[in-house]
Amino acid sequence: MKKSCLLFDNDGTLVDSEYLCNLAIAQQFAELGVTLDVDDLVRNYRGGKLSEILGSLALRHQVKLRDDAEKNYRQRVAQLFDEQLKPVSGIETALAQLPQVKAVVSNGPRKKIEHALQVCDLRHYFSDRLFSAYDLGLHKPDPHIYLESAKKLGFTPEQCVVIEDSETGVSAGSRAGISTLFYNKFNEALDLPHVTSFTDMRELPALIDALSAE
Repeated sequence: MKKSCLLFDNDGTLVDSEYLCNLAIAQQFAELGVTLDVDDLVRNYRGGKLSEILGSLALRHQVKLRDDAEKNYRQRVAQLFDEQLKPVSGIETALAQLPQVKAVVSNGPRKKIEHALQVCDLRHYFSDRLFSAYDLGLHKPDPHIYLESAKKLGFTPEQCVVIEDSETGVSAGSRAGISTLFYNKFNEALDLPHVTSFTDMRELPALIDALSAE
């Protein structure tokens, strides 16, 4: 079936933010005397829900987070984005070649999505088609975050493609029954239906054409 709507994750898929987001977490825990490896955080926690990540790490390391931990994290991330955020390699070339309706579906808050897209000059590809888990009340890996986003855009799951970079997000797309493209930069093995792995964003147009031809 022809694919008419592309549903993109944000962090790690459109913008190269995963290291910066986890650096902000590591900075918070460093102030509590806990040393965290940022690369390990990226591998183990990308795509997750912030409150659950912070809670899990605090429990594991037996520390009490400050009451405004999430607010403090958001402030750190915003500053890091302004200083260092870049688009994912190859994504601008791919987006420019894709005529389909494009939307962002993220576990992050809308303000963070907007900030990231603005810094990386990608907002014009998506206009106001930005769906945040915080607004929908649905977080990945719940498949309904993608089903509800597709419905709001006026498309069936069969008309859509999900583009993700984490197991959490890929699971959401797969469980929604939507064709899912996994930007698999860590060469992870995922045995899920409806999922195709790739490693270069410049491959996206050809991959989506292939799905449309099925």
